[in-house]
Amino acid sequence: MAKATDETSRPLAIAVLTVSDTRSRETDTSGQYLTEALTADGHRAAERAIVVDDIYQIRAVLSKWIADAGIDAVLVTGGTGFSGRDSTPEAVRPLFDKDIEGFGEVFRALSHAEIGSSTIQSRALAGFANNTVIFCMPGSTGACKTAWQGVIREQLDSSHRPCNFVGVLAVREEGA
Repeated sequence: MAKATDETSRPLAIAVLTVSDTRSRETDTSGQYLTEALTADGHRAAERAIVVDDIYQIRAVLSKWIADAGIDAVLVTGGTGFSGRDSTPEAVRPLFDKDIEGFGEVFRALSHAEIGSSTIQSRALAGFANNTVIFCMPGSTGACKTAWQGVIREQLDSSHRPCNFVGVLAVREEGA
């Protein structure tokens, strides 16, 4: 994994996608939290959208953002459970060039301390598509806080050591 060479944090352009059949911009506390958290940490909110839990609508938005060289990362909240409509993993996984298996593992370990064995009902996942890093987490605001504060924040911080994903994202900018 490439390491960032600078000691200062490099701001990223991050898009936020909420997958929900019931949330609106006014009631989307998870998407709002992620947007506020990423901007508070010095990143730029590149895009924000809400789509219903439908494989093809999820893929349509993500594919547009993955193809956009101006978007470095995507945070997806919702649709990672086991209800009949939860389809985020099925929508997103085929888009990945590389999986980040450790994200789901670490997220569930952190979440276990908060909600116990119910954490096994989360299918949180992450990966890279066209050198865009994508993190998919449950739809609750608490789960988004756990994911952001426990994993994502550090991995999107170029000054985090011993390694972070910002160096990998730089490959897109260099054209390699």
